[in-house]
Amino acid sequence: MAKNCRDCGVKTCNPLMPRCYDCSIAYMQTQEFKNKRAKLKAKADERAARRERKRLKDRKDGLKKPAEWAKEAQTAVNRYVRLRDHLEPCISCGRHHQGQYHAGHYRSVGSCVELRFAVDENIHKQCAPCNNHLSGNLIPYRVNLIKKIGQEKVD
Repeated sequence: MAKNCRDCGVKTCNPLMPRCYDCSIAYMQTQEFKNKRAKLKAKADERAARRERKRLKDRKDGLKKPAEWAKEAQTAVNRYVRLRDHLEPCISCGRHHQGQYHAGHYRSVGSCVELRFAVDENIHKQCAPCNNHLSGNLIPYRVNLIKKIGQEKVD
Protein backbone atom coordinates (compact mmCIF):
# COMPACT_ATOMS: atom_id res chain seq x y z
CA MET A 1 0.00 0.00 0.00
CA ALA A 2 1.87 3.03 -1.27
CA LYS A 3 1.11 6.59 -0.24
CA ASN A 4 1.22 9.73 -2.31
CA CYS A 5 4.08 12.18 -1.83
CA ARG A 6 3.09 15.13 0.32
CA ASP A 7 4.70 17.63 -2.07
CA CYS A 8 4.41 16.35 -5.64
CA GLY A 9 1.67 13.66 -5.43
CA VAL A 10 3.79 10.80 -6.87
CA LYS A 11 3.19 7.40 -5.28
CA THR A 12 6.05 6.55 -2.88
CA CYS A 13 7.20 2.98 -2.51
CA ASN A 14 7.70 3.29 1.27
CA PRO A 15 4.42 3.91 3.11
CA LEU A 16 6.27 5.30 6.13
CA MET A 17 7.85 8.11 4.07
CA PRO A 18 5.65 11.23 3.66
CA ARG A 19 7.66 12.38 0.60
CA CYS A 20 9.21 10.78 -2.45
CA TYR A 21 12.99 10.53 -2.70
CA ASP A 22 13.42 13.62 -4.85
CA CYS A 23 11.15 15.75 -2.67
CA SER A 24 12.88 14.44 0.49
CA ILE A 25 16.28 15.57 -0.80
CA ALA A 26 14.83 18.95 -1.71
CA TYR A 27 13.11 19.25 1.71
CA MET A 28 16.37 18.55 3.52
CA GLN A 29 17.84 21.63 1.86
CA THR A 30 15.12 23.95 3.17
CA GLN A 31 15.49 26.22 6.19
CA GLU A 32 12.38 24.69 7.80
CA PHE A 33 14.04 21.25 7.90
CA LYS A 34 17.28 22.72 9.26
CA ASN A 35 15.36 24.58 12.00
CA LYS A 36 13.47 21.42 13.04
CA ARG A 37 16.69 19.46 13.05
CA ALA A 38 18.42 22.11 15.18
CA LYS A 39 15.52 22.11 17.67
CA LEU A 40 15.61 18.31 17.94
CA LYS A 41 19.38 18.38 18.43
CA ALA A 42 19.07 21.08 21.11
CA LYS A 43 16.44 19.02 22.95
CA ALA A 44 18.62 15.91 22.75
CA ASP A 45 21.64 17.87 24.00
CA GLU A 46 19.59 19.29 26.90
CA ARG A 47 18.39 15.80 27.87
CA ALA A 48 21.96 14.51 27.74
CA ALA A 49 23.18 17.44 29.87
CA ARG A 50 20.36 16.85 32.38
CA ARG A 51 21.27 13.15 32.62
CA GLU A 52 24.94 14.06 33.12
CA ARG A 53 24.11 16.60 35.87
CA LYS A 54 21.94 13.99 37.62
CA ARG A 55 24.70 11.38 37.33
CA LEU A 56 27.26 13.80 38.81
CA LYS A 57 24.88 14.84 41.59
CA ASP A 58 24.21 11.21 42.49
CA ARG A 59 27.93 10.50 42.46
CA LYS A 60 28.68 13.56 44.60
CA ASP A 61 25.95 12.62 47.08
CA GLY A 62 27.59 9.21 47.41
CA LEU A 63 30.91 10.73 48.48
CA LYS A 64 31.69 11.26 52.14
CA LYS A 65 31.82 14.74 53.54
CA PRO A 66 34.88 15.89 55.53
CA ALA A 67 32.88 15.64 58.76
CA GLU A 68 32.05 12.01 58.00
CA TRP A 69 35.74 11.23 57.37
CA ALA A 70 36.67 12.95 60.66
CA LYS A 71 34.03 10.99 62.57
CA GLU A 72 35.25 7.72 61.09
CA ALA A 73 38.87 8.59 61.90
CA GLN A 74 37.93 9.58 65.47
CA THR A 75 36.18 6.24 65.96
CA ALA A 76 39.30 4.38 64.79
CA VAL A 77 41.60 6.48 67.01
CA ASN A 78 39.35 5.96 70.04
CA ARG A 79 39.35 2.21 69.45
CA TYR A 80 43.15 2.21 69.11
CA VAL A 81 43.56 4.13 72.40
CA ARG A 82 41.25 1.75 74.29
CA LEU A 83 43.19 -1.23 72.92
CA ARG A 84 46.57 0.39 73.61
CA ASP A 85 45.68 1.19 77.24
CA HIS A 86 43.51 -1.86 77.97
CA LEU A 87 45.72 -3.03 80.87
CA GLU A 88 46.08 0.43 82.41
CA PRO A 89 43.59 2.04 84.82
CA CYS A 90 41.62 5.19 84.13
CA ILE A 91 44.09 8.05 83.74
CA SER A 92 41.96 10.38 85.88
CA CYS A 93 40.85 8.31 88.87
CA GLY A 94 43.34 5.43 88.65
CA ARG A 95 40.82 2.64 89.14
CA HIS A 96 39.92 -0.47 87.17
CA HIS A 97 36.23 -1.26 86.94
CA GLN A 98 33.79 -3.21 84.81
CA GLY A 99 32.12 -0.14 83.28
CA GLN A 100 32.65 1.47 79.91
CA TYR A 101 35.93 3.14 79.02
CA HIS A 102 36.35 6.10 76.69
CA ALA A 103 39.31 7.61 74.92
CA GLY A 104 39.45 10.84 76.91
CA HIS A 105 41.12 13.96 75.55
CA TYR A 106 43.22 16.05 77.94
CA ARG A 107 42.73 19.15 75.75
CA SER A 108 39.21 19.03 74.34
CA VAL A 109 38.61 18.85 70.60
CA GLY A 110 36.63 22.09 70.77
CA SER A 111 39.50 24.02 72.34
CA CYS A 112 42.39 22.50 70.39
CA VAL A 113 41.38 20.88 67.11
CA GLU A 114 44.97 20.14 66.08
CA LEU A 115 45.31 17.69 69.01
CA ARG A 116 42.16 15.76 68.06
CA PHE A 117 44.15 12.74 66.83
CA ALA A 118 47.30 13.16 68.96
CA VAL A 119 47.18 9.69 70.52
CA ASP A 120 50.49 9.88 72.40
CA GLU A 121 50.10 13.28 74.03
CA ASN A 122 46.40 14.05 74.29
CA ILE A 123 44.24 10.89 74.27
CA HIS A 124 44.26 8.25 76.99
CA LYS A 125 41.92 5.63 78.45
CA GLN A 126 39.38 7.20 80.76
CA CYS A 127 36.37 5.73 82.54
CA ALA A 128 32.91 6.94 81.56
CA PRO A 129 32.11 8.57 84.94
CA CYS A 130 35.29 10.69 84.83
CA ASN A 131 34.85 11.64 81.18
CA ASN A 132 31.11 12.32 81.15
CA HIS A 133 30.06 13.23 84.69
CA LEU A 134 33.23 14.96 85.89
CA SER A 135 33.97 16.71 82.56
CA GLY A 136 37.19 14.82 82.07
CA ASN A 137 38.31 15.09 85.75
CA LEU A 138 41.18 17.23 84.47
CA ILE A 139 43.23 17.90 87.60
CA PRO A 140 43.98 14.23 88.37
CA TYR A 141 44.21 13.63 84.58
CA ARG A 142 47.05 16.21 84.39
CA VAL A 143 48.88 14.75 87.40
CA ASN A 144 48.76 11.21 85.98
CA LEU A 145 49.56 12.44 82.47
CA ILE A 146 52.75 14.11 83.74
CA LYS A 147 53.70 10.81 85.41
CA LYS A 148 52.97 8.91 82.20
CA ILE A 149 54.56 11.07 79.45
CA GLY A 150 56.55 13.74 81.30
CA GLN A 151 56.20 17.45 82.05
CA GLU A 152 57.78 18.60 78.75
CA LYS A 153 55.16 16.88 76.57
CA VAL A 154 52.26 18.08 78.71
CA ASP A 155 53.31 21.72 78.44
